[in-house]
Amino acid sequence: MSRIKLLLQVTEDVQHLADSLKELCDAMQSGEPEPQVTQEPKNEAKSPTLVDVRTVLARKSQEGKSAEVKALIAKYDAERLSDIKEAHFTDLLKDAEGL
Repeated sequence: MSRIKLLLQVTEDVQHLADSLKELCDAMQSGEPEPQVTQEPKNEAKSPTLVDVRTVLARKSQEGKSAEVKALIAKYDAERLSDIKEAHFTDLLKDAEGL
């Protein structure tokens, strides 16, 4: 992902955060009762992000397995890691750990 795309994504995330904070502030000022928040079970596994996958693959490359890393990326019909769809990140990580 290019730096500009990352910067745009961060900007969008900050805007969402600002909107949520404004909504919270408005709710506190209006005296609305706080909604009851139920905690979800923490058993659900968090899906890996591009950063997680990149970290593992970079480590494998530094271990001298660059050719294998390139082969893994090609296995998912991509030229670059950023071309791989998020849905494949879990499988890609499992494959990478097997190197």
